Amino acid sequence: MKVMHYDAIVVGSGITGGLAAKELTAKGLKVALIERGKNIPHRTGYKQEFTPPWELPFRGEGDKAAWNSDYAIQQGSGQMNEWNQEYWVKDSEHPYTSTSEPFTWYRGYHLGGRSLMWGRQCYRWSPEDFNANAKDGKATAWPIQYDDVAPWYSYVEKFIGISGSRDGLPVLPDGEFQPAIPLNPVETHLKSEFAKSFPGRHVIIGRTANLTEAQPELGRAPCQNRNICSRGCSFGAYYSTQSAALPTAQATGNLTLLTDSIVEQLNYDDDAKKLTGVTVIDRITKEKSVVNAKIVFVCAGAFNSVALMLRSKSKTFPNGIANSSGVLGKYIMDHAVALAAVGEIPGFEDIYYEGNRPTGILIPRFINVDQQETDVARGFVYQGGAYRPSWTRALNSPGLGVSFKEAMRQPGNWRFAMTCFAECLPNAENRITLDETQRDVDGLPALKIQFKFGENELKLVERAHKEAVAMIEKVGGRVLFGMSKPSPGGTAIHEMGGARMGLDPKSSVVNKHNQAHDVPNLFITDGACMASSASQNPSLTYMALTARAADYAHKTFFS
Repeated sequence: MKVMHYDAIVVGSGITGGLAAKELTAKGLKVALIERGKNIPHRTGYKQEFTPPWELPFRGEGDKAAWNSDYAIQQGSGQMNEWNQEYWVKDSEHPYTSTSEPFTWYRGYHLGGRSLMWGRQCYRWSPEDFNANAKDGKATAWPIQYDDVAPWYSYVEKFIGISGSRDGLPVLPDGEFQPAIPLNPVETHLKSEFAKSFPGRHVIIGRTANLTEAQPELGRAPCQNRNICSRGCSFGAYYSTQSAALPTAQATGNLTLLTDSIVEQLNYDDDAKKLTGVTVIDRITKEKSVVNAKIVFVCAGAFNSVALMLRSKSKTFPNGIANSSGVLGKYIMDHAVALAAVGEIPGFEDIYYEGNRPTGILIPRFINVDQQETDVARGFVYQGGAYRPSWTRALNSPGLGVSFKEAMRQPGNWRFAMTCFAECLPNAENRITLDETQRDVDGLPALKIQFKFGENELKLVERAHKEAVAMIEKVGGRVLFGMSKPSPGGTAIHEMGGARMGLDPKSSVVNKHNQAHDVPNLFITDGACMASSASQNPSLTYMALTARAADYAHKTFFS
């Protein structure tokens, strides 16, 4: 069996894996970045980026019969289309089981992972978010606080490039921003009106990893306002592994990229009491090899990272590596998402907008901020924005004939959409385990995902719906529809937990440095490490923790 040797191994090339490789190679380490899927090179790999819809067989809508057969779950992501369908896994080849309520697990197995298709919303957690578990006792306390992560937020923000406004809100700390993308006129109007009628509620532009100023040192140009980011961006205008982390790592000469390489297990030496490396299966030839290293960063995406750890059994760890606590796989989370309300906003019919903005608005959390004021814990944010429906509204509108066709040539009345993202409390019953009776196309055991939103999440979404309706009606809008119950778990595509961070090795998997309590040379820095979910998008926090852990690992093992 072939054996390769490196200083460090990084498993997974997505948001955290790409950054881990960039950080470790910059420190002089020889790094193997291992990706189970195929190589998608920057620019040349984005095959459909500039293809107009009339050149696609199904005009961008995709072959529904094939999708129902192969992409039964992935097609519901809201991000999959005919341009980018090759970025999404085939559910027919990568099955899993939901054991209680449906869980929609959206995935991409290729170089860059979901960094090619992500929503790019980047928000810092607040001091309150890191302190909430200890404060209300609803989960294990975070062993770190905001001040521990703040310098790393700044470090990552400067590298990836985030456009946003500085709003001075304690509940949503400001960061290192490029100039913000403007609100449109209706959003500016609603910002003013909401502030008058609902003190403490703020409409801000979504902070997004789309450049408004070039990064010439990385070959990245500003956003072109196309809003087709999920196809891949040859301009490098949004952050992905391909656009920034990978070329930076490759420029050091210290990176070895292994694609089509499935990490079957983490190899633990029971006598030496340390991780020695990983066993890899070539996805094409099915041949096995061993890659050894002094440290290993597991960044395969929360559920896949936990699955890898559960597969990695030994005499010391018969129930999965670094699992002396027995909590590996437990306390998984995803934000409770619902389209809280969509309302029609009168006036402004003489105004439109230019281009296709790659972000929307955010209304930060406003309940339970300064004190507990409701019968539920934590809170929610809204994302959405104001827009004018195009001719496609004809698909759901009654009408016939010339007058109807002429009406569809004009944009519809302004609407304002508010989608809530509610915090999900950790619950030991929400967990993932291995299903040894079912295997994927690569021969790995499938996952059983047991997940159900609790009473607190249901109450938060119901409250978010009522507040959204009240806000739209207060400014003279007409509510068209809304939801008071969350969509299935997984809808937010923010799966977290399973190898949570904590002070006590008996109730957590990793310590404050993302280092496994039981296996000091093993680091888990993706969403699996999260001990709570807050209500804002988590990717920026993953990246900050990754950069912080890489710095610690280098100082600990190589200095």
